[in-house]
Amino acid sequence: MATFFNQAQLSYNGNIINSNVATGELTETLAVTKTATVDTYSRNSDITYVISLVNSGSAPLTNLAVTDNLGSYTVGTTTVYPLSYVDGSARLFINGVPQAVAPTVTAGPPLTFSGVTIPANSNAIIIYDAVTTNTAPLNPNNTITNTVAVSGGSIVTPVTASETLTASNEPDLTISKSINPSTVVENSPVTYTFIIQNYGNTAADVTDNVIITDTFNPILTNLAVSFNGTPWAENTNYTYNTATGLFTTNAGQITVPAATITQDPTTGVNTITPGVATLTVTGII
Repeated sequence: MATFFNQAQLSYNGNIINSNVATGELTETLAVTKTATVDTYSRNSDITYVISLVNSGSAPLTNLAVTDNLGSYTVGTTTVYPLSYVDGSARLFINGVPQAVAPTVTAGPPLTFSGVTIPANSNAIIIYDAVTTNTAPLNPNNTITNTVAVSGGSIVTPVTASETLTASNEPDLTISKSINPSTVVENSPVTYTFIIQNYGNTAADVTDNVIITDTFNPILTNLAVSFNGTPWAENTNYTYNTATGLFTTNAGQITVPAATITQDPTTGVNTITPGVATLTVTGII
């Protein structure tokens, strides 16, 4: 809703007289909201966005352009985009009915849906997916604010809406496993090494109850287990079933430090150095 002002002028015989100022109020017929299906994001997050457009007017709104800035912000003198549109993900609904033809998409950045028409006294919903890019800020309390602007047709001033997501403050773990030697003589020692990496901005601590399970086949005997070079004791730190080969670490024994996340001050690209923890299991095969 916007207020506008207008004043007339009367001139005669070299005289100029101004009228009073008439005040009016322009009511927008289009309302826009934007929401995400999640509240937080991390590296490689897939986020579903919903843009809701309501036409409360008695005439259709035609040929609208819906432009999404994909969370753009400035790093130094560079504009970066922490979100990227997932190709082919856009869906259009009119009054809740899915449309056979999706709006025309220009992936950008910025992202634009063009040729959108909303019938009189109707609503349209655009649903699409985006993924975080390598310029998404990932440190604690960082945010992405994504703004959409609707223009075109009979709209005088673009109508906007925004959604803000917060960087997830939790571990982001991966695990890899290797064997040494890879060619083993029967009744010989073999070592399994498990590398746990944390790409998240928060350490995995004892309350996260990180557990590794593995069934060794062939079954190992005479186990020697260590975590980050410190020997572990059976039952205290882990359990092992010599009949089945099932190995399980106890809850609260594995911790992994947080990643170190730095952002290039010129390009905005993140460099993530993961926190690392190492578990080794040696036995006779």
